[in-house]
Amino acid sequence: MQIAMTRILLYVRDVACLKSFYQTHFGFRLIEEIDNEWAVLAAGQVEIALHLVGRPWRSTPLKPVKSNAKLVFTVDSGMAELRTKLERANVPVGEIKRYPGFAYSLCDGHDPEGNVFQLSEPD
Repeated sequence: MQIAMTRILLYVRDVACLKSFYQTHFGFRLIEEIDNEWAVLAAGQVEIALHLVGRPWRSTPLKPVKSNAKLVFTVDSGMAELRTKLERANVPVGEIKRYPGFAYSLCDGHDPEGNVFQLSEPD
């Protein structure tokens, strides 16, 4: 038996906003959609599915996401330029960092609903 992760699902308040964010800044292609309820984006080997949250959570104030999950996107080159582009678009992004013995540059950021993402560029 072989098991593979093929999709990660995020419950979101504004499907259109998050869809636009990931299409605009990361170039992910839309592959499935139910207007304002559901969108699936091709993000390499894994799809990102955006699912509208249930009614009880739509009107509560948006708070920073508290999660131990992080979406990690590998950038083959040009991470510094992408970070600058995101920063200029008012996307919250941290500084590029490196760790001894780890052959990647890393940069964390937040999407419009507070989900944490990381850009990872191999040496």
